[in-house]
Amino acid sequence: MHFKYPFQADTRGRTAIANEEDHIRQLIEQVLFTSIGERVNRPTFGSNVNQLVFAPNSDELSATTQLLVQGALQQWLGTLIMVKSVSVQSRDSTLTVTVQYIIRRTQQQRETAFTRML
Repeated sequence: MHFKYPFQADTRGRTAIANEEDHIRQLIEQVLFTSIGERVNRPTFGSNVNQLVFAPNSDELSATTQLLVQGALQQWLGTLIMVKSVSVQSRDSTLTVTVQYIIRRTQQQRETAFTRML
């Protein structure tokens, strides 16, 4: 059983529950959009991807970011997923990260895009 993220109540007033696929998607989102140093007891958790919106776009920055994000996902979620690819796009104040991954337990391949306006 996995709690829904962000924490919320369901229609009965109980803690909302997420299925395994939704839970994994929510974990990926947490790794992507948590800044390193933000969590007190896990100071290396996260990927600092939020800071990309303020960086100048270049091929080098894109390649470096993809490697850093893929590394963070493998470090923190490597027992749950196998990351196939990561694509990062920054336009104006909108950041979109697309992750292709395989859920290890079921061997199902998924592609999910995460968008943040900063």
